[in-house]
Amino acid sequence: MTTTETTELTGERADLLETLARHRFFLRFTVRDLTDEQAAQTPTASALCLGGLIKHVADTEDMWIRFALGEPEAISGDGSDWNERFVMLPGETLSGLLERYAEVARRTDERVANLPDLDVSHPLPAAPWFEPGARWSVRRVVLHVIAETSQHAGHADIIRETLDGAKTMG
Repeated sequence: MTTTETTELTGERADLLETLARHRFFLRFTVRDLTDEQAAQTPTASALCLGGLIKHVADTEDMWIRFALGEPEAISGDGSDWNERFVMLPGETLSGLLERYAEVARRTDERVANLPDLDVSHPLPAAPWFEPGARWSVRRVVLHVIAETSQHAGHADIIRETLDGAKTMG
């Protein structure tokens, strides 16, 4: 865990944050020992790169946790920068993206550990991918962040193995 508060947690919050930390570790471990150039490569049929995945997962976690804390505008937007969220832009480095991800993770862990109630919910914005009138609780948001992180850790593992044969597991 990233903070003293989370290591002292028990029960549901400890389980949620420990699971999230495990999937963050897999994603971060997948990019070990890479150069910025390798992290920016797209060696599969997908347009995804490893640095872009780190960036996307950090941005997504940050947005959803801000939403869970009562900032519904955090997940609103027109999507005009969607493609830029998945690539390393000029000047971005893998170490810089990993530092930002670590900071986002630290803030998430601290916030989730100290929230008074995981059942607090907020309405989702109107969007074709959300059920009309749906509300998500903090718990649901954290579960979504875990799923998102896990899914992209799997993508990263495939990209890394294609890039240089290294595997996250096995």
